[in-house]
Amino acid sequence: MPIPTEPIGSIPRPPELIAGMAGFAAGGTSQDQLRSLSDHALRDTIQRFEATGSPVITDGEQTKPSFATYPIHGLETLAPGGVTIPFADGHTRQLPRLTAGPFRYRTYAAQFLEEARKHTRLPVKQAVISASALSLLYPQEGLPGYSRDMFLDDLVREAQEDIRRCLEKGAYNVQIDFTEARLSVKLDPSKQLLRAFVGLNNRVLERFTEADRKRIGVHTCPGGDQDSTHSADVDYGELLPDLFALKVGSFYIQLASEPDRNRVLHIIKQHARRDQKIFVGVIDPIDRRIETPGEVRDRVLEAATLIPLAQLGTTDDCGFAPFGDDSSTPRDTAFEKIRARVAGTKLAAMTLGV
Repeated sequence: MPIPTEPIGSIPRPPELIAGMAGFAAGGTSQDQLRSLSDHALRDTIQRFEATGSPVITDGEQTKPSFATYPIHGLETLAPGGVTIPFADGHTRQLPRLTAGPFRYRTYAAQFLEEARKHTRLPVKQAVISASALSLLYPQEGLPGYSRDMFLDDLVREAQEDIRRCLEKGAYNVQIDFTEARLSVKLDPSKQLLRAFVGLNNRVLERFTEADRKRIGVHTCPGGDQDSTHSADVDYGELLPDLFALKVGSFYIQLASEPDRNRVLHIIKQHARRDQKIFVGVIDPIDRRIETPGEVRDRVLEAATLIPLAQLGTTDDCGFAPFGDDSSTPRDTAFEKIRARVAGTKLAAMTLGV
């Protein structure tokens, strides 16, 4: 497409898969039953993704327990009681905490990519979790015989391996989910935490060549879970200047749900480098209303007044179900929204004569 368009990642799981995942965790669903449910959900997701006309697809993260915890799901050196993330509607999500080193991933994202590529000839994008998000696993009180510096060295190596395996297995590109970026400004208005997160993620990115980094992007949003967010009240102006210090080729920026999109676009114009692709969010996943292609077109045209067309792309603000148990958005609604994004992006390209 003249203006590239890509999804973020997750699609709401079918109710039977959500029930099966809960049943497996409780011991009532067998491994074979869960695998059958997962395989069916994956095939259906890819078929429906293809039907939207999307030139790039994902596996919908159907078999991930969540976008954040897939590498550590089932790891024996974890315990409950880690960092708690509060959302605006009052619900929370809680990370586990690490109990011992050395830190290793149990699952790499390339596993999901390989399964998805068996079912489609379209380019498949793969999302991975940021090193900075997983850095929150380390307890504040420390661990005997395993310092924070030792943990971060292990984490950087594992995060690099997660990305590299995806690139080697044929991912169209790799998207680092950095949704804690905006939240970090809320937790620490001095932005020292944000800059530490950016620095840690750059330690991972510096291990890749410039050519590799062109196939790596970063996604930022104020969180999106059960139709709520955790940091939408944080001014984008406090985040974006530091965000663009990340050594990646593309940025996927939530924008459709912003109350003043034009102001955010001016900030992007001021701080983005000419060699960075900017995918602006034109679909709001936590709004049940399905956008029209005309609305999407107008949002693209608005962005095109400030972002050069050679840098501009479109995306969704966030995944539609980043956590495996989130059923707040109907599955059909998600695909109709994606269809509107694709159609609206094409309309904008026609209007712009590209």
